[in-house]
Amino acid sequence: MKGLNFIALDVETANEDHSSICQIGLARFRDGVVVESISQLINPNQPFSYENIEVHGITASDVKSAPTMNDFIDAFWHFVGDDHIVTHTAYDRTALNKASIRYNLPFNDKPKWLDSARVTRRAWTQFSERGYGLGNICHHLGIEFKHHDALEDAVACGKVLIAACEVRACTLDDWFDELNKKQLSRFEKLHIDELKGNPEGSLAGNIIVFTGNLTLSRADAAELAAKAGCDVAKGVTKKTTMLVVGDQDMSVLAGHDKSSKHRKAEDLIAKGQEIQIMAESDFMAQVSSYN
Repeated sequence: MKGLNFIALDVETANEDHSSICQIGLARFRDGVVVESISQLINPNQPFSYENIEVHGITASDVKSAPTMNDFIDAFWHFVGDDHIVTHTAYDRTALNKASIRYNLPFNDKPKWLDSARVTRRAWTQFSERGYGLGNICHHLGIEFKHHDALEDAVACGKVLIAACEVRACTLDDWFDELNKKQLSRFEKLHIDELKGNPEGSLAGNIIVFTGNLTLSRADAAELAAKAGCDVAKGVTKKTTMLVVGDQDMSVLAGHDKSSKHRKAEDLIAKGQEIQIMAESDFMAQVSSYN
């Protein structure tokens, strides 16, 4: 389609830490067609987990002689330029941001970012609440690709966006405008800060609070927690039993390295209260079996 010019991005990681990027795939689309691409193994200088190797098949020996993020970052941003960047879910943007923080790398804030998973949820009503993963939507659209290869995933992500533009007769700017309207989801309309949990869920009786930026939307995270039995609360109190910590924007922490919710939870723990503080990946592991 004429005018569909963007960069599609996907990354694979060595372990549950988002910063452990071990492969990057970049595809340049011009008028809806891939005209240039990069598939680059990255040495994260971090251990590889068995679970992640099972997903993408990349091992520590595969990246032993590969460049690090420090070596590759200039080439990465040179390739991207000022193009829009499209990823499927916020995972890849979060990974790049966390790697930039961990390795003290530059982060270019000029490109606009577009999440093709959010686009999918708007473009096809049957995927508005579930089934919007890259593999499932590609199967629906007849897009063949090798899942969990970074370049293959990046190209597939771009093709999903193009299909969504076609089905809705939208341009990229149309999608940016629509997704930036910050329309409330059905869970946000139910005031998810006070969402009650399923009393029969495996985590029933817990009161959970979220802080920081998650790869999930806050509404989706609240839904998962509530289905698993947790009551979702807005702030940390003496009743809180679980705190899920996402990425922190250091510019809004007033000189601290942790959010006020995180600090309050640690203070309550020091006073004897039992609060489980966990990363988003640990939260997902706890609720995935139920959901």
